[in-house]
Amino acid sequence: MDRIVPKKKAQGVDICGDSKLVYIVRSDLGCYMKCPDFIHGKDLSVHSLSLPCKGGDHYLADKDHFYVIKKNEFLPVTNMTTDTLRKAVPLHPNCQGGDHYLSHSGYFFIIFLDKGIYRRTTNLNSDADGHEYPLDPGCKAGLYFWATGNLIHFLRDDSKWGVQVDFVNELNEFIPGLEISVHPDVINFLPGGLAVTQGSAFGKWENIKSIDNPSSSVLNWEKKITKKVGFTREKMSSIEHNWKISMTATYQSGDLTAAFAKYQFSLGAEYGGVKVDTDKEQWSEATDVEETMKIEIKPGQSIYIWQYNLGLGKESVLFCRDLLIDDVPTPPTKIPLPAAPQ
Repeated sequence: MDRIVPKKKAQGVDICGDSKLVYIVRSDLGCYMKCPDFIHGKDLSVHSLSLPCKGGDHYLADKDHFYVIKKNEFLPVTNMTTDTLRKAVPLHPNCQGGDHYLSHSGYFFIIFLDKGIYRRTTNLNSDADGHEYPLDPGCKAGLYFWATGNLIHFLRDDSKWGVQVDFVNELNEFIPGLEISVHPDVINFLPGGLAVTQGSAFGKWENIKSIDNPSSSVLNWEKKITKKVGFTREKMSSIEHNWKISMTATYQSGDLTAAFAKYQFSLGAEYGGVKVDTDKEQWSEATDVEETMKIEIKPGQSIYIWQYNLGLGKESVLFCRDLLIDDVPTPPTKIPLPAAPQ
């Protein structure tokens, strides 16, 4: 089963919540989603992150502020889109190095998974009222943690039921059975979510032309061939249909979908990707392109022209520019794209 990428492996990705809304932060893509309804996926909106809010290690929120944690400091802001000038505050040593951070009922919670504990404090800078508690083992499956209203939430993947949100009153009191399924329009925004909703990514060679030379003399073959190059932007943009895009010039229409597809292709197989870097490929709308080819074909030889493409599920969505010419009918094994950065 394809899985959502956990926070520890998704740099710049986090989920936070205030009294009413949930915010899914994709700092890696320069945006975040306001999500009032995980179950039905209603009123989803996507917004730009301001420059100071990009590149955070953790994001959390309370009724008054968002908090962006970078290394051993945190930045309180009132709006992640418009706030630009703020003063960073040091984290108390007891509050540093957490795996997850959230705010709930006037407290800040710092989760240390390896230690099996969480710390609760009223002030991240002074560690006022700081105290440690055991983390319920059932909470360790959480991929992301946040709080809204009177409950703490965590996201997990269930092999049987898919992407779920669990609810707890306290992190040391997990009661199984209090969970909801996450709507596909929300899953699409999560790292690895496209593979969950669309199917795993794949890369394959497609034979676009075959030429035989049954004669006893050399054949000098020169013709134009047509290949499709680019991204099926219009078709893939359906994942945005239930998102209200309220962003700056960071992304033009359809560019956001392309950014999510690029990320999905860069992931390893564990998260439904193919671990390739597609930055240098053509990501504009796929179009037919003619290319003149000159091939010398020996007597009795057959030539096969292959094009590499990438897709999700069963459908190709990105058609690469380079072609490969071979004399065997089986697809090449070489991957023509560089490996994605670790």
